[in-house]
Formats: sequence, C-alpha cells, structure tokens
Amino acid sequence: MPLVKTTAIILRSRKWGDADRIVTFYAKHLGKIRGVARGARRQKSQFGAALEPFTLCHLNLFEKPGDSLFRITHVDLVTSFQALREDLELMTSAARMVNVVTAVTPDGDPDPHVFDMLEQGLASLHHGGDPAFAALLFQIRLLGLTGFRPQTDHCAACGKTQLGGEPHFSPIAGGLVCLLCAARQRVRCVALSRGSLSFLQQAIRLAPALVNRLRASGQVRSEVEEAIEGYVTFVAGKRLPPVDFLSPALLV
Repeated sequence: MPLVKTTAIILRSRKWGDADRIVTFYAKHLGKIRGVARGARRQKSQFGAALEPFTLCHLNLFEKPGDSLFRITHVDLVTSFQALREDLELMTSAARMVNVVTAVTPDGDPDPHVFDMLEQGLASLHHGGDPAFAALLFQIRLLGLTGFRPQTDHCAACGKTQLGGEPHFSPIAGGLVCLLCAARQRVRCVALSRGSLSFLQQAIRLAPALVNRLRASGQVRSEVEEAIEGYVTFVAGKRLPPVDFLSPALLV
C-alpha cells in the first residue's frame, strides 16, 4: 500500500457512514480521483475544514490495489478560498468551475494544465471582478483544453467553410453549422451575431494571459452564454446545476 503525496483541489465532499467523508478532488499529477477520509466528520477530526470544496491542499494518500478509493491520511491546507463559500454569486461561479471539471475530465487521467487552470480560475474569483463572466471564460478555455474545443472555422456538421447568413452554434455538433445543417439539428441551435462569433473565436485562441482582458455585455454575452451552456450540457450528458454547493449530498 504505497504512500502518495499530491497537490489537489477539492471538487466535492459527501458524508460516508457515521463519521467519514468521500472526497472527490483534482490532483495535479493524478487527475480526478476519489478518497475516503476516516473520521473526518468527528468534532476533533485532524482534517478540520481542509476538505471543503474549492480548497487547495497537499494530501497524503495510500493507494490500495484493486480499490477505486484512496485512503486520505493527512491534509495540509494551502489556500482555503473561504470567500467563495460565503458569497452566493462567487459560490455559484466557483461551483460551475468545479462541476465542469468534474463532468468533462476522466478519472485518473492527470493534466497539470487543467489543474493550473482551475487554481487560477478560483483565484480570479477570489480577487474580485465579474464572477459569472470569469466562469464563462473558464468553461470556454477548459473545453478547448480537454478535447472539446468549439469549432468556429467551418461547419461542424458538414465541413463547409462558407457558412452564409447568420452564424448558428449547434450544441450537438460542437460548433458553428451552416443554415442547412442548423435546420437538421435535433436540438435548437443558437443564432450568433458577428460580435458574438468574434468574441468566441478570441476566447478560444488567445493566450491565457490575454483572455482575461476580453469583455462582453448585452447581446454578445447572452448569446455566448447560451451557446456554451448548451454545449456543456451536451458534453456532460446532463444540465449542470447552477450551484450544488449547498446540497446536503455535498456537505452533510
């Protein structure tokens, strides 16, 4: 039963048995995994508040062959991001970030870039600004990083490069579609203005240091939000809740 040490971000935590917790986290060098923290819900537990969602920490784990759950033996808190659990607007955006990571990343497949993006995303919320917009940019970048980059250069259904007319975004096709293909989609497509298309293309292509300089409001923002929400729902296989941080299954 080898000892594993890793840096991780807590995605969710739920009660297990009389005193334990099952914790899902994204570890920098292990990817998305789950572990059990024995006695974590006892009043004098050594874990304290270190296993709450959004927390950045160092973990000591034991891995047992044939068991999908790691045994969490020690936690060193690095950053609590407590403010994200105290403000509903911040909490909603932070929950969307961790929910999307949970939904689109496979178990046990590490990607340090995903870890860094999530850490930076939570930190950006902690430092202020527009939480909902930060969550929108995070989702667009994460989709691209995990192999679900929205197609904006040609029709995602038929491959045609000249789309003609108003651009339409298909959640099923995963990007822009021509008018003919848009009419054939079994899920309603989102009509995008030229401004919305330009914003989406920049959000996908710009370097991370430059993406946060983007701004969108009014029609552009509402159209892009609708398109990305539909696409994330399709990729995840379900509509993600706006916030499940207060769910009894998460924190009881």
